[in-house]
Order: sequence, then structure tokens, then C-alpha cells
Amino acid sequence: MADLQRAPEEAAGRGWVGTIISVVVLAAIAVFVLYVSSLDADAKEELYYTIQEYLPIVMFLSLACLLFTGFPVAFILGGLAIAFGLIGYFMEAFRLIEFFNFLPRIWGGAAENLVLVAVPAFVFMGVMMERSGIANDLLYCVQVLLKRVPGALALAVTIMGTILAAMTGIIGASVTMMTALALPTMMRQGYSHALACGTIAASGTLGILIPPSIMLIIMADLLAISVGDVFMAAIVPGLGLSLLYLIFVVVLAGVKPSLAPPLDPEQLTVPKGEMLPLLLKSFFPPVFLITLIKGSILLGWATPSEAGSVGAFGAMMLALFAGRLNGSVLQGVCHASARTVAMIFFIIISATCFAYVYRSLGGDDIVEHMIHSAGLDSWGFLFLLMGIAFVLGFFLDWIEITLIVLPVFAPMVAGLDFGDHVAKEDVLIWFTVLMAINLQTSFLTPPFGFALFYLKGIAPKEIKIQSVYAGIIPFVLLQLTALILVVNYPQLAMWLVHID
Repeated sequence: MADLQRAPEEAAGRGWVGTIISVVVLAAIAVFVLYVSSLDADAKEELYYTIQEYLPIVMFLSLACLLFTGFPVAFILGGLAIAFGLIGYFMEAFRLIEFFNFLPRIWGGAAENLVLVAVPAFVFMGVMMERSGIANDLLYCVQVLLKRVPGALALAVTIMGTILAAMTGIIGASVTMMTALALPTMMRQGYSHALACGTIAASGTLGILIPPSIMLIIMADLLAISVGDVFMAAIVPGLGLSLLYLIFVVVLAGVKPSLAPPLDPEQLTVPKGEMLPLLLKSFFPPVFLITLIKGSILLGWATPSEAGSVGAFGAMMLALFAGRLNGSVLQGVCHASARTVAMIFFIIISATCFAYVYRSLGGDDIVEHMIHSAGLDSWGFLFLLMGIAFVLGFFLDWIEITLIVLPVFAPMVAGLDFGDHVAKEDVLIWFTVLMAINLQTSFLTPPFGFALFYLKGIAPKEIKIQSVYAGIIPFVLLQLTALILVVNYPQLAMWLVHID
């Protein structure tokens, strides 16, 4: 597990870029203040009106720039929320009393969100499996099974990421767990940082599409359609997207082996008679634990929070039976888990404040105005909504996007007619799956991809944010490919729904 508390010398070393940018920003603010103070009242009013119109854009661009300074993401998000709230106040576009709205949004969005209760448990599970060596054993075992396939470790990560993502549908838990489990191992083996980060982040986002998905439940509720039908419609696209990831890794590892170096052949050789004990010791126990957790959720035996608790306890038992659980390991796991969970919730709180200020300044109004002013047919309207959701994904999370797009446009979506391409009674279910695939990109697209924040927060210090961004580009393209396939072939989503 990476040390989340960076050393002072590291902070000093990386501070050059941040210092330069900070000085430039402060100088620009000082010049602007002096300029405004020299204007008369009418000129000031006209200037304020102009600035108000572009303030959300400036806020977004500021976030994009500051993320490359190396400063903690949570500080950047929270600082920009406060700074642009104050700027909006002086520009008469934001009221100071609105800062008090941060608290109920934080409390209602994070503190009272029962889904997030599962995050600490799954973080503990992942850290315990990583610190005790169970994850390394599992990854090694899977890699031995896939040793003849290029990019065996990346494939193992993708498969494991798919399983872990499907357990709860909680992206934060899946990404943080896979980062703790797999990223150190991939780095030690010499994998490209971009490929390693992209594989982990993309695999974790599958939880938003593969049932049971929290997002699908919320979207089905907003559109007043059957959750069961939406779950059935999302299975094939979700597994199909996972297959696209696997194909991409195999092809890339075959074309450029240096990006995904194989283990030494001697390391992959298991003597006769030792393969079965290896499977019984390193493969079947953790796979059984994961299957038990997923099965309990799918069958309704346990909530994600309860399943996460079982997973945390099960990881401790696996470590105990492997003879690797002691006081030192348990203390280290608790310490690392606490810091990781604190980082995650700090980001969630800061992101909540950022999104509120952005929307208060009229950021989403720009999008809504564009939609209402467009005169389009059913296909044009569908493509416009898909494009808007994709663009919003650069700076808002799926909850914000869902609550912006769906309540406003649900009646219009229900009235869309695509002729023989999609039966009218299937339009809403098909549209929901399309939105789910599209919103996966919101977790990966910079600068505001939550999966990237989760990964970067607990990744080793050698992992740079630039490598994370570079790694997700091909996977975003694969997500868009899956979206296009489901648009062109609706039966990919609907055939399980219509099975009697």
C-alpha cells in the first residue's frame, strides 16, 4: 500500500510547478483587482455581467490545470469551491449564505449514504489481502493458468476487476481494492504505468454496468421502469465490455511485449503434483470468498454493507489460515485502511462542494439551454443526450448527471420513436443501458474522473497523474465502442429481457 502521507522532501521536490502556477494565478488576480478598481460603476457592471457568463467555464479550466500541479486532489476541489464561491459573490452570481448549503449536501450525500458504508469494509478487505500476500498468490496463480497468453497479469487483473466490480456496483470500493491488490505487483513486474493504471481503473468501472448496480436502480426509479428488466438488459453489454478489455490487453501485449512483460519462464513452471495444492491454497479460497459475497448480494441474502463486512472478516480468516495474520500485520492494515478511507471521503466531500458551486454559478444551465433550443428528430435527440452526458462526465459524477438529465428529459425520451430499430415498449430500457455505458466514462475522463482520484490517492508515489490519464484513453475509446455497438444492435441489450 502506498504511503498516503508524502514526505516533506517529496512535497518540496514536486512544488516547483505548483509554486509557479500559484504565483502566476496570484499575480493575475492582483492585476485583475487593480484593473477593476480603476473602472467606473457602469463599466464594472458590464464587466461583472460578462464574467458571470463565463465563470463556470473558467472554474472547469482551473480544475483541469491545477490537477497537474501535484497538489492533493481534495484540496484542489475544496479550494476551488471556496475560491469561485467568493469570486461569484463579488460578481453578484453567488450568495455567501449558500456556503451553508455545503453541510446538508455533505451530510445527505456522504454521511447518510448507506451505500458508502461498504467502502471501508471493502478497503479493509483489499488491504488485508494485499498485506498478507493472499492477493499476490491469487494473481500469481491466475497468471500461471494464463501463462501462454500475452499480458497474463493484466488479464488476471481484468478478470479479477470484473468480479470485484460486480460484487457491489460501488466503483470506489472496486478501484481502491484492485489498486491495493494489483498495482504494486504490476509495477514490480515492469508493467507500463499507464497500462497498469488504465486496466485497474477501467475494470473497476464495470460495477456501474454489471448488475447489481446502484446506478441502474436509481435510473430505473427515475424512469419508472422495472429494475429487474434493466438488470437483465445490462448483463450482456457489461460482460461484452469486459471482453473488449481482455481482447485489447491481449492484442497490446502481443504487439508491444515491453508494456506487459511476462514473468520469467522458470517462475511460471509448476512441478507435477503441485498444481492442485497451489489451486487449493491460492486460488479457490479467495475465489470462493468473492463468489460468496457476490452471491449473497444477488440472492438478496445480504446488503452491500453486510457483504463487505463478511468480506473483511473472510480476508482475515484467509490470512489466519495461511499463517500470515499477526498483530503487526493487523495494525498495519487498520492504519492503511483508515488513511485510505479518510482520503476517499475527503475527496467525496470536496467534490460535493465543487459540484454545488459549479451548478450554482449556472454551469448546468448552459447545457440545458442548448438542449431546449435544438430542434431534432428521435435519433438526433438521442445523440445529443449521449453527447451531453459524455461531456458532463468530464466534471460531474454520475449522480449529478443522472439527476440533471433524466428528470428533465424522461418524458421526451419515453416519447421517442425509432421505428423498427427498437420496439416502442423497449425504448426506455434500451436508453437506460445506453446511459449506463456512457456514464462509465465519467469515472475515467479527466480531469474529474472519480476512479482516477481513487486510484491516484492510494497508488505508490512513482505513479504520476499524467500516466493515469494516458492509461485510460484506450479504455474510454473501448467504452464508446461498446456504446456504438448497443446503439446499432439493440438486441444485445434486449434479448435477455424477452426470454420467457
